[in-house]
Amino acid sequence: MHQPHTITLAFTGASGMQYGMRLLEKLLQSGHHIYLVYSKAAQIVAQQEMDIVLPSHPKEAEKIFTQMFQSTTGQLQVFGREAWFSPIASGTNPADAMVICPCTMGTLAAIAAGLSHNLIERAADVMLKEKRQLIMVPRETPVTSIHLENMLRLSQCGATILPATPGFYHRPQTVQDIVDFVVARILDHLSIQHQLTPRWGESD
Repeated sequence: MHQPHTITLAFTGASGMQYGMRLLEKLLQSGHHIYLVYSKAAQIVAQQEMDIVLPSHPKEAEKIFTQMFQSTTGQLQVFGREAWFSPIASGTNPADAMVICPCTMGTLAAIAAGLSHNLIERAADVMLKEKRQLIMVPRETPVTSIHLENMLRLSQCGATILPATPGFYHRPQTVQDIVDFVVARILDHLSIQHQLTPRWGESD
């Protein structure tokens, strides 16, 4: 699989904002063009879990993250949840890949049902109908039969369900090590090179 040129990243209100923020950092460092959109619940979780304010104004968010991660000006575009004229809202100009990290079960259910109530759901729907790569990173436990059925339905439609379930064979020493394990798996599926964790059978 070739590396994607443009990647949509969505944050929703599931716990695990550390995964999403670390992924944003590594995607920007990879040099790809990133479209970012996040839910109102994600703004609350980012504040609660990381003391990070996700601005409601897209241009303010672009400025903050560009400075925070020292990315190239224009490399990151942030869209509001109702930005229906953004590229990711249409199959005529979709991103090459999309990652929803972290992904709530509510968002997952809406996408599985074909709903497009906001830009996150619409962008994901576009990825499925255009046969583009969609990676969903749910963080929930335990899961109900409804959750499992929704994940199966999306998997059958071509989405990759990549739960935020870190491994421990690399003997993580810090929370960052645990976060990096999951982010590394996402980058692997995007065919983006990284040095976040040693690979199985390789020494660190």
